[in-house]
Order: sequence, then structure tokens, then C-alpha cells
Amino acid sequence: MAKYIGKRLLFIILSLYLIITATFFLMRMAPGNPFNSEKPLPPAIQASLNAHYGLDQPWYVQYGEYLVNIAQWDFGPSFKYKARTVNELISDGFPISLMLGLEAIFLAVSVGVLLGVIAAMKHNKWQDYTAMIVAVAGISVPSFIMATVLQYFLSIKLGIFPVARWESFMHTVLPAIALASTPMAFVARLTRSSMLDVLSNDYIRTAKSKGLSQGVITVKHTIRNALLPVVSYMGPLSAGVITGSFVIEKIFGIPGLGMHFVTSISNRDYTVIMGVTVFYSIILLASILLVDIAYGLIDPRIKLTGGKKGE
Repeated sequence: MAKYIGKRLLFIILSLYLIITATFFLMRMAPGNPFNSEKPLPPAIQASLNAHYGLDQPWYVQYGEYLVNIAQWDFGPSFKYKARTVNELISDGFPISLMLGLEAIFLAVSVGVLLGVIAAMKHNKWQDYTAMIVAVAGISVPSFIMATVLQYFLSIKLGIFPVARWESFMHTVLPAIALASTPMAFVARLTRSSMLDVLSNDYIRTAKSKGLSQGVITVKHTIRNALLPVVSYMGPLSAGVITGSFVIEKIFGIPGLGMHFVTSISNRDYTVIMGVTVFYSIILLASILLVDIAYGLIDPRIKLTGGKKGE
């Protein structure tokens, strides 16, 4: 286990270095300037701002300083938010994005697993067809379309939930549902297909021949093995929730990190773009590592040291 985690940490460090490097040079090659995105500035003021932020230095000097600052967990100042650093924006916005993301992941996994189990246990019956119709709808409808539909019917027409903003638990329901709709559909389909495979195994027939109840067979013998594909999907699920939250936060006016990221793109706020990209990359790579470890804990037959199953 320790050897495997060590290798994965080295892989994470290498991946982060490549992401940081690619992000730095892509931002440098992007057209435009963060200081004259609205209207052109006089050359003297432009030169003063470039000197203040170190943008007049050669690229290799800027690149070296950026690597040193990242190693010290310093993403630099924001070009557009006056007197604020990228670290401060992350500290303010990430807890909100994290709360929304965790709520969406909880909805996606819990509702998706429930629909998948019902569909598998009621195979080729109306429950199965209904659950799969919901899953297909979740996959087919993008999250931003789902967000506007929920706002129109549940907020504007029925007045059940607030249209936007982030002030109470009721404000979190619609964005969490919109964000969870697509991953929930994938989880439901994964659970259904995995459950059907598990139900056809010999040990399930043996458990039934022993007189065990359907509830005991389902909970103790079926669901645990059927959840392995769902656990492996948690890494991509985290990535989908992270990237999907950018648009959802903008639609619902949520002051999270995703909204800062979208605003920074239009403002050409390079330091915020690079800082948020690196920060989310760290979270994504760490979540994939945790998913791999959890996968091995759920199924003891899987060796995290690189051996084959059953060794």
C-alpha cells in the first residue's frame, strides 16, 4: 500500500508540473492583455502596470518565479480584483463550491444507485423502464439546460425554490439537482448493468438455495460487488462536478470559485485562471488517488501494489 501511494504521489507531482507548465504558456500565448480588455490604456500606464506585476520580464524569468511561488502555495495577485490575491479568492469561493459539489455528488450517488438497484431488481418491468427513461433524460439534457428548466418551473411558475443567489439551504437545492442530473444518470446505468451481472453469478443462486431472504441477498451479497464500477466512476464524477459547477454557479449567481473562474476568463485575469486551474487539478488528482485506494478496500482481491487479482 505504501509503495503504491508513493508511486502515485510521484505521478501526481509530475502531472501537476505538466499542468502548471501548460497553463503558464497557454496564458502567455493568449491574445489580449488583462489591463486593456475594456479600453486601451496609455502606453506609460501600460508599461507601469507590466513592471509592477513583473510582466516586462523575460518569459523564463516569469516561469521560474511562478514555479517558486506555486511551490510556496502563492498564486499571486489578481489583475482585476483590486488589492486581492488569488489565494484570497480561493479561500472565499472554494468552501461554497465544495458545499455545492458535495451536495451534488451525494444526490448523484444516492439517487443513481437507488434507481439502478430498482431497475435491476425489477428487470424488464415498468420500474426498470421508468428508471432508464430518467437516466437517458439525465444524460441527454446538459446541466445548464436542466438548470434553466428547473428555474422556470420550480421557481418562476411554482415558486417553490428561489431563482438564484446563495443565502440558505433552499438556494442550494436547484443548482445541486442541475449539477447532479448527468452523473446521476451514469451512476444509475452503471449500477443497473453491474447488478444484473452480479445477480447471474453462482454464489447468488447458492444464497437463494440456502433460504436467505431477498433483502439479505441484495444488501449483503449483491450491492457491495455491484458498487465497484460506481466507486471507479467517482474520479470522473468529481471531475464532472468540478467543471460543471463553473456554468451552474454563473447561472444561479453563486459566489463560488467557479463563478470567479468564468469571470476571470472574460476579464483575462491570467493569475486567477492559472491559480484556479492548478488548484482544481490538485483536487482532481487527489480524488482519483482516494478512489483507487477505496476501490482496493472494497474489493480485497485487488492488489494496490500492482499484482494480479487473487495473488
